[in-house]
Amino acid sequence: MSGVPIPADNRTGDPGRPMDVPRDELERAVRETLSRQAALLRPLAVDPAGLVIRRANRTRRRRTLAGIALAGAATVLVSAGVAQFGAQAGHPTTPTVVLGDPRGATAGPAPNLAASPSAGPARSLPGPGGSAVDLIVGTTLRTTGNASIPLGLGAVDRAQRIPDQGGWLVVSGPTAAGRSLVSVRPGGSSQVLLAGAETIAVATTGRQVAWRDGDRITLAGIVGDRLVAVTSTAAPGPAVPVGFVGDAVLVRLDPTRPGYAVWRPAVGGLSAGAGGDVLAVHGTLPDGRAVGVVTTGTPGRPCLALLDPARNLAVIRTACGPILDADGFGAVSADGRWLLVNGRTGTSKAAGALLIDLATLDGTPVARRAGPALAGVVAWTPARTAGYVDGRGWLVQVRTDRVLAGEPADAAPVSGVDPGGRPVVVTDVAP
Repeated sequence: MSGVPIPADNRTGDPGRPMDVPRDELERAVRETLSRQAALLRPLAVDPAGLVIRRANRTRRRRTLAGIALAGAATVLVSAGVAQFGAQAGHPTTPTVVLGDPRGATAGPAPNLAASPSAGPARSLPGPGGSAVDLIVGTTLRTTGNASIPLGLGAVDRAQRIPDQGGWLVVSGPTAAGRSLVSVRPGGSSQVLLAGAETIAVATTGRQVAWRDGDRITLAGIVGDRLVAVTSTAAPGPAVPVGFVGDAVLVRLDPTRPGYAVWRPAVGGLSAGAGGDVLAVHGTLPDGRAVGVVTTGTPGRPCLALLDPARNLAVIRTACGPILDADGFGAVSADGRWLLVNGRTGTSKAAGALLIDLATLDGTPVARRAGPALAGVVAWTPARTAGYVDGRGWLVQVRTDRVLAGEPADAAPVSGVDPGGRPVVVTDVAP
C-alpha cells in the first residue's frame, strides 16, 4: 500500500495565493484601506457641542415660561389693585390713587435752587426777618436753609415735612378735578401720590393719609412714594377726614356743625360715639389723649377738654377759663406742653392767639396773649417756636420763652406774596 508522504513540519504545500506582492502595490492597498476608514463618520459617544446647545435651549425655554408666568401674575395683581382702588362692592367711585412711575419719574419742573436744597431741621431765627419754619409762597417752597424750590402746582392748601428729612408732602387747593397729594424731594423732584380727592388729611407723622372721594372715606399708609394698605369705609352725610389721633382717623361729621368721630379700621366702621359735642380737636398729648374744645355748662360755653380717642372722643376732663374760639385754628406743641389757639382772656376784648400751658388743666388753665389771631395752620418747631399766618397775611413767630417774659411775638410781611394771597406755613414731623 502506497501512502502520501507527510512533511516533517506543519507547512502545507504551495500557498493558495501568491505571496510575492510587490512593495508598491502593498503600500497602495494600505493607503486605500486607511482612506476608506477615515472617510467613515462615526458618531462620538458624547457630543460636547450638541450638549451645550441643548442645555441653552432648555434654559431659554424655562426663562421664557417663567417670564410669562410673572407677567400674568403682575397683570392679575395690578388688575386687582385697580379694581380695589377704583370700585368698592356696591360703591362705584372714580379711582383716585395714582400709581407712581417705577423709575421714580417726577412731575415737577427742574428746580432752581437759590442755596443748598437740603431740608435741614427747622430752627428758630431771631427777629421778624428770619423764619423758623418752611414757607410756601405762591408756587415756591422756601426752606429755613434759604433754598427756593419751584413746586409746579397751583394753590397749596397745606404742607408738612416727610420723616427723616426726606422732603415734603404737599396738599393742593381745591380744583375742578379735586385735590392732589404730592411728594416733593429736597432736590426739587415731585411725585403725585393721590389725585381727584374731595378732601385730604395727612397724619402729623407723615406716614398715613386719609381722603374722601364720593361716598367713601379711604385710609392708606405712605411708604416712600407709594400708598399701601388701602382700606375704606362709608362716609355718612358730609363727613370728611380732618386729621389723625394716634392711628385713628379724625372725622368731622359736618363741617358746618359741632361733632367729630374717629375711625379705626381694625375695629370697624365710622362711629360718632361721644364726640357729638366736640367743637374742635387741636392735637394729642404724648400719652395719646386728645386736646379739644367742647361745650359745657349752662348756658353752654367752649372749654378745653381732654378726650379719649379709644372711647370715641369721650370727655376725660374739662377746664374752663379763657374764652376760646371754635374756629378750629390751633395746635398742640410736639412735647404736649403748649397749646396755641384763638381766644380771649378776661382782660382783653379782642380775640387773639393765646398760649395755654397744658400742665395747668387740672385747675384753671393759664393763658397768655401771644400775638394776633390765627388765620391758618400752626407749625410748631422742636425749639418751642410756633409759626402761623395772621389775618393780614403776615408771618407771626411765637417763642414760648418770650411770651412767658411778656414780650410780643415777631410779625412781619413775607416778600413775594401776591396781592390778596397768603403764605402757607409748613408743619414739622411729629416725634
